[in-house]
Amino acid sequence: YPSEFLMQKITEDNQIPVHLHVSVSLQYVAGLKGNALVEFFHGNIAEVENEELRHLMWSSVLFYKTPNVEVMACVLLSTKAIYFLLDDSFIHADEYQSDFWNKENSDCENSSFHLSCCFVLKLNDLQSVNVGLFDQYFRITGHSADHIVTCLTRDSYNTHTFIQQLMAVLSLLARTPSPEPVDKDFYSEFGSKNTGKMENYELIHSSRVKFIYPNEEEIGDLAFLVAEKMDGLTNLQSLNILLYVLAFQVNHIEGSAQNTSSLQPKTLILTSSDLFLFDEDYISYPLPEFAKEPPKRDKYQLVDGRRIRDLDRVLMGYQTYPQALTFVFDDVQNQDLMQNLTLDHFGE
Repeated sequence: YPSEFLMQKITEDNQIPVHLHVSVSLQYVAGLKGNALVEFFHGNIAEVENEELRHLMWSSVLFYKTPNVEVMACVLLSTKAIYFLLDDSFIHADEYQSDFWNKENSDCENSSFHLSCCFVLKLNDLQSVNVGLFDQYFRITGHSADHIVTCLTRDSYNTHTFIQQLMAVLSLLARTPSPEPVDKDFYSEFGSKNTGKMENYELIHSSRVKFIYPNEEEIGDLAFLVAEKMDGLTNLQSLNILLYVLAFQVNHIEGSAQNTSSLQPKTLILTSSDLFLFDEDYISYPLPEFAKEPPKRDKYQLVDGRRIRDLDRVLMGYQTYPQALTFVFDDVQNQDLMQNLTLDHFGE
């Protein structure tokens, strides 16, 4: 351990997405290659001597306790735990949640050290993994509110690879067998449904961790919600969601030293007639078992919506992934998304 292939794979994956800024401490980690990376893991992160590093991924993460703060993290999967090596700015981002983090080392702030906090989720504490729509993100759930993390990969390949690696690692865990049979027979599976609602697809791993995938109803619910935002004038049968993607909206900051831009996480939904931007809650739904009350905000909140027929042109940047797209719409007088779309476009 480790094999040449694994060393090469981890080195290739150790790249920070170019559009996201991270602290000096995480830049240091991203600069490590091959053996140096494995030695760094064993010397600074691993909690047990004989655990093996199996996968590395850079991703934005959200915590259940701080749902409004998206932070960049280096996610390390070993045979014992999932480690989230976090940008040190996260500790100061949400002051009222400061008790969530251990502040013992705060006196080192002005020294030459660059601190990172590392959040550890032991595989033995893992209960379920919820995969988001179109594999754009996944949520890992442990036994309490402190142990719920969403990884916003914004990339189906990264999500799929991590889930495969996680399943492989969980297969190595020696857990006591469940007292009830995991494979239910046909009659108990389909006969005891007293609700008319179809459950999400669940795959119960041999380690008894649930992997939960969205079903078709979730797309149906989303289509209904979108139709509702369009003032219900659209025939739901004819409304097709063509694209669902987690993206960033670019807001240019005027008057700054460099003409910088901030990235606002948004969910982009394209239908056959409209383009929508939503603020989505990626961490609170579906509700964890211990939740006493529903989340304070809806899962989807409409931010902006435009008709495709008002789209004038699309400007494409020439840089490599991630691609920047600028949508230019006609400046139609009194245009309002919520107005009656059946009105004559050129009428009074």
